Amino acid sequence: MTTSLAATSLVAGDIVLNVPIDCDLGTECFIQQYVDHDRSRQAMDFRCSNLSYDTHQGTDFALRSIEQMRRGVDVIAAAPGTVQGTRDGMDDRLYRTGDAERINGRDCGNGVLIDHGDGWSTQYCHLKRGSIAVAQGDLVEASSVLGQVGLSGRTQFPHVHMTVRKDGDVVDPFDPDGDVQCGAPSTETLWDTPPPYRPGGVLEVGFADSVPDFNDIKAGTATVALLPPDAPAIVVYGYAFGGKAGDRLQLRIDGPDGTLIDDEVEIERNQAQFFRALGKKRTTAGWPTGQYTGTVVLRRGQREISRVQNTTIVQ
Repeated sequence: MTTSLAATSLVAGDIVLNVPIDCDLGTECFIQQYVDHDRSRQAMDFRCSNLSYDTHQGTDFALRSIEQMRRGVDVIAAAPGTVQGTRDGMDDRLYRTGDAERINGRDCGNGVLIDHGDGWSTQYCHLKRGSIAVAQGDLVEASSVLGQVGLSGRTQFPHVHMTVRKDGDVVDPFDPDGDVQCGAPSTETLWDTPPPYRPGGVLEVGFADSVPDFNDIKAGTATVALLPPDAPAIVVYGYAFGGKAGDRLQLRIDGPDGTLIDDEVEIERNQAQFFRALGKKRTTAGWPTGQYTGTVVLRRGQREISRVQNTTIVQ
C-alpha cells in the first residue's frame, strides 16, 4: 500500500466537508491520526508531528472506549453524494498479529463509499457489524447516518477512518494541496469548520486496586467508583494518546489526609495510545474513608498538553 497525495492545486471550495461522526470532538471523541505526509518509511501529520503512521491515508475519528462503541455512535456522511458501495458482516474485534488471513485484504472492515461528483469521493471504514444504514445507489445528504462506529477490519481501537480522494488520489482535508510547511499549517482546508488540532491528550483517569490490564482500560471497564477500606492498594492510571518520546506524565492522588502520591514518568518512545499507572500499597489496617482525587497531566517540554481529573470513594 502506498500513499498517493494529490499533487494538483486544490482549493477549499472544491468540496466542503463536515465531521463524519456524531459526537463532541474533544470530550466524547477525538482525532487519533491524520494522513501521512512523509514519503519515507517514517510518518508525519500535516502539522509535522507524529499523529500518523507510515502510509496512513485518512483521518481517524476515535472513541474513548469499546463500551462507548457498544452504546452506539453514528457515522454520518461528510458531504452530499451517492452511495457507490458498502460492506457489512465483519466482526467487531481487536486486530491481532496473525489476523491477516482472517481479514483477507478487507482492512477497511465494514464500510461505505460515497461518490460526490467531479472526481471526489469519501470512504468510511471500521463500522459496526449490522449497522450499515444505506445501500448502493442511495442519495445521501451531509449528516445522513451511514452506520455506527465499530471495530471491524484492521484496527485496535473503535473509530471511523475517513479517506478523501480526488480522481483516485488521496487528499488530506486539513492540507489539500499536500504542501506541508512545518510551523505554518495551511489555512486552506476542505472543512466547513476545521476541527481543532490536539497534539495529544489524556483520555481517561481512573482508579483501581492494582495496575489494570490495558485491554480493560480500552474497553472502559477498568476504573472503579468505590474502593473498600481494606483494598490492597490505591492505584491511579492515565490513558492517553499521541505520546512523543520525552513527554512526561504526572500522576497524583489526593485523599482525605492529603497527597497520597505525586510522581512523574517519562514516555520513552512515540506511542499512538498508552497508559501509565502509579499507586500505593496499604500499610495500615485500612484506608481513610472519603473522596480520593486523581490528577493526570501530560507535558511536552515546558508546555502542559492536557490535564484530566477523576475521583473515587473509599467506604
